[in-house]
Amino acid sequence: MLDALTLTVSVAALLLAAWCGFAAFRDQSTKDWHFIGMAVVSVLALVQLVVGVVKLAGGEKPDDGTVIFVAYLLGAVSTIPAAGFMSLTERTRWGSAIVAAGGVILAVLEVRLYDIWGGISV
Repeated sequence: MLDALTLTVSVAALLLAAWCGFAAFRDQSTKDWHFIGMAVVSVLALVQLVVGVVKLAGGEKPDDGTVIFVAYLLGAVSTIPAAGFMSLTERTRWGSAIVAAGGVILAVLEVRLYDIWGGISV
């Protein structure tokens, strides 16, 4: 897939995780600007989904299987919105912690996507 896009999504997710983790550390719930950050990361993940589907439609194949690749793409796209909705139900510092955890999870999913596509050779 696109290494630069995967790296961008990963870095953005980790920056969101650090930002919301700092808010949780300061005993703050998620604020509007956190949701703007979540939207940016979600749009990046959505762009990655579109690029991945276009590459699959163009005939390129991941090394570890198409089904698992698409499943990971869908999981990556839904991680931050799910964390955002969960943080709305928990309007304490733990809402920020949930989003921070979602950012870390998305970064790990990106590493796995990179591996599934064939980016890491062992």
